[in-house]
Amino acid sequence: MKSNPITPASTSGTSRAAKIDVMALPWRPIWLLAAPHRLAFFMASLMLVASSLWWGFILATRSLNMALFWAVPVSAAHALLMTMGFMPLFFAGFLFTAGPRWLGLPEVNARRLLPGLTLMLGGWVVVLIGFHTHATVACAGMSLVAAGWTGLALKFLAMLRRSHAPDRVHARAVTLASGVGIIALWMTAVSLAVDSELLLRSATQVGLWGFIAPVFAVVSHRMIPFFGASAVQFLDAWRPMWLLWLMVCMFWIEAVLSAADLWWWPVSVTLRWCQVALELPYALLLLWLALRWGLVQSLKIRLIAMLHGGFAWLAISFALHAVSHALMALTNGELSLGLAPLHAMTMGYLGATMFAMTTRLSSGHGGRPVAADNPAWTLYWILQMAVLLRVVAAIWPAASTPLTLLSISAWTAATAGWAIRYGRWFGRPRLDGRPG
Repeated sequence: MKSNPITPASTSGTSRAAKIDVMALPWRPIWLLAAPHRLAFFMASLMLVASSLWWGFILATRSLNMALFWAVPVSAAHALLMTMGFMPLFFAGFLFTAGPRWLGLPEVNARRLLPGLTLMLGGWVVVLIGFHTHATVACAGMSLVAAGWTGLALKFLAMLRRSHAPDRVHARAVTLASGVGIIALWMTAVSLAVDSELLLRSATQVGLWGFIAPVFAVVSHRMIPFFGASAVQFLDAWRPMWLLWLMVCMFWIEAVLSAADLWWWPVSVTLRWCQVALELPYALLLLWLALRWGLVQSLKIRLIAMLHGGFAWLAISFALHAVSHALMALTNGELSLGLAPLHAMTMGYLGATMFAMTTRLSSGHGGRPVAADNPAWTLYWILQMAVLLRVVAAIWPAASTPLTLLSISAWTAATAGWAIRYGRWFGRPRLDGRPG
């Protein structure tokens, strides 16, 4: 009798023959509904690649002095899309896959997430059109995005309330950050409705520092020491709860200070030195924490090194913030490091950590070895090159244009490569023949 190519008996673990059998099967959209991470990560990767291509096109037209119509200021549009365009979609995939395990609940059916995810993806398409047509169109799109995330966040809150797990601290922190995300997204819709650039930029800062970054802090606090201790025998999973709340509070403080930069410019010299007094010790703490969690020991294990590499960028970003604010205090705001600290945090910490976590989850839940193979490792280092180029471009204004173009090219190559590779997995059965 002819064997089924996707049964466990015929796949025999992760053999080469099994890989060929599964990858030879046609890609089918129905497999996206086999697990929450498949559906959410696929939509997130579409949004990520679309955002990268869009911004690369914008930078190319600017370098050629080609004028495009903008209904929303270009820098504000860029900040909004790159901050909240794809990250919440990735969050949905991670939280509704890992969340049930955190909370001791049954697995979530991906079909339950389909309405919210579809609203978000479709909404962002409308937002992109609105950027180049009319702010009202962008507002309508943002309303869809906000409604979609509101529904997903409330689903996660319902899971938290049903749970009787003894440790729900990380889930509570994520729920709190998700609530801030609801506020930020609806603020964005309102800002587009009233055509207020100041309110739009404020909402984006709230979204970045009060929503996106705290969720990453939760993931870093829970996962990095755990993975390190699992891989290196003499390391322990040291992660006191005061450390989690310190990380979250520092991001919230940055949200307030970023708003101060927008609403009360010029900021006083005293406030600048207060920023330095907070950011410099915190950067040193993060650097020590990276070493405490096994940064050096993990370098031999690619997937763990990818997580640590992202976390190292967080320490670098706060160090750059401290230097930049010190320069501003000393020169009355005339000198700074520009957007270097911000891109070190967003592209470096958020981008690299996203890359590592989604690679791990996609591999493990795809029936493949939980490891960074050569293609994943290569894509990760292309992304790291993009971060470095963008940070240097911000510090070196004379070479800003070519370095920024190189940076977005590398970023697009890394994100498109990831989307193509793992997107092929999401539309096919697991390699080991188990359910999705």
